[in-house]
Amino acid sequence: MANHILVAEDDPKQADLVRLYLERDGFDVSVVSDGQSALDQIRAQQPDLLVLDVMMPTLDGLEVLRQLGDEPTIPVVLLTARSTENDVLLGLYLGADDYLTKPFSPRELVARVRAVLRRSRARTDASGSAARCGDLVVAAERHEVTLRGVQVEVTPVEFDLLLTMVRSPGRVFTRRQLLEQVHGTTDYITERTIDAHVMNIRRKIEHDPRQPARLLTVYGVGYKLADGHPEDNGPGAPA
Repeated sequence: MANHILVAEDDPKQADLVRLYLERDGFDVSVVSDGQSALDQIRAQQPDLLVLDVMMPTLDGLEVLRQLGDEPTIPVVLLTARSTENDVLLGLYLGADDYLTKPFSPRELVARVRAVLRRSRARTDASGSAARCGDLVVAAERHEVTLRGVQVEVTPVEFDLLLTMVRSPGRVFTRRQLLEQVHGTTDYITERTIDAHVMNIRRKIEHDPRQPARLLTVYGVGYKLADGHPEDNGPGAPA
């Protein structure tokens, strides 16, 4: 059975172009033109993936992501005309798996949709005992992250990044390696995407995200998760 993709885009020409390319690639596609209709369709049909424009009537894309926070997980590729770092970070923070800045190539969108779906299936199939790095625990079967016994709310991509690194504490991962782990490919996806996810993760697990002691940058290479118990670190850490 073909994957069902919901496209939420208020520009009719853009929506038709996206639909055409996705259907050519074998997807079953539905299109809505506003945020409230997107939420209604998701709750009625539970599509396999949402392609979500940021600028829409009734509810914008970011508000749709906020309201989806309590819904069953659905992979999201965000379409945005906003290219500033804060706008991109907010979309990823609210749960988007990937993003494209307009104007974009429809072929690139199809490639990213396929990559996000592959990663989503891999997450569903994942099993195994919890992985631990100091007081940070990532449980694959429960899809749960805890720090000092307190649950940390993370997006699906953030979970995959943490699971990858917590299984090999101290190992330095290049951005390309992390892209391959969480997206299944490095085609059409920039390494900047990883940097944005890392910034969001640091806000959730570091005592001072500006001076991280747990998720470290290895300059000129990539990132690593510090092995051990970083002191004075993480939400609720002692002063």
